[in-house]
Amino acid sequence: MADLKITTRNSRFQLLEALTRNRSHRTREHRFVVQGVRPISQAIEHGWSILTAVYDTERSLSPWAREVVGQARETIAMSAALLAELADKDEGATELIAVVAMPEDDLSRISVPADFLGMVFDRPTQPGNIGAILRSMDALGGNGLIVSGHAADPYDPKSVRASTGSLFAMPTVRAASPGPVLDWVRTQRVGGRPITVVATDEHGDVDVWDHDFTQPSLILIGNETGGLARGWREAADVMVRVPMVGAASSLNASNAATLMLYEAARQRAAAR
Repeated sequence: MADLKITTRNSRFQLLEALTRNRSHRTREHRFVVQGVRPISQAIEHGWSILTAVYDTERSLSPWAREVVGQARETIAMSAALLAELADKDEGATELIAVVAMPEDDLSRISVPADFLGMVFDRPTQPGNIGAILRSMDALGGNGLIVSGHAADPYDPKSVRASTGSLFAMPTVRAASPGPVLDWVRTQRVGGRPITVVATDEHGDVDVWDHDFTQPSLILIGNETGGLARGWREAADVMVRVPMVGAASSLNASNAATLMLYEAARQRAAAR
């Protein structure tokens, strides 16, 4: 039996709706909504706490959904129409959504091995780009993503969806400004991890394939329209560029990030 049943747009429904629509509410509550079989499964596989499972009370649950419900701290049976409204999908298309606990924004969550490969995304405006970068980092051997400044929310449903579950495998930390991140880099260097801070810019000094990515690296990706903030530019040890032809003046942020990560992975594989 469910802990709670919801068949009207009552106060509890409105709280769940706020988690999907309102960043401030997510941050205040330290929880966010996850949709889709793979993202929810990845959350469970990587040990994230499923606080609430919300399921369609009007259908028989699949074995997967029953397993999720069994692991949740709280369960809510919701009418199909309201669940569809919450999930922004047609009625009957969603079997279950989950509410997951949000981790603290602590840089210590990011491991720094000898071959460290991290990334900073400075002031992104599109949550989908955050999710796409997380997916690339997960696939290409990254260790963690830092989202810097006044930025889109990594826990926005669009970001979670675009990551296809990689958000739960890839430590993601929000930082208000470059300062704490650069302090963390200095601490890592003192501890024996000589991290190179690599900025990306169309007017960079070094072509991407000429830079040595086999060393521990923190790659900086700028805002989709304005590029990197001045503080990040000044902190960079090297500025790399992607040589381009044609009419395009720049790449989409997630495409540029993927290209950098791929080049790093290629060089490291060749070195091995």
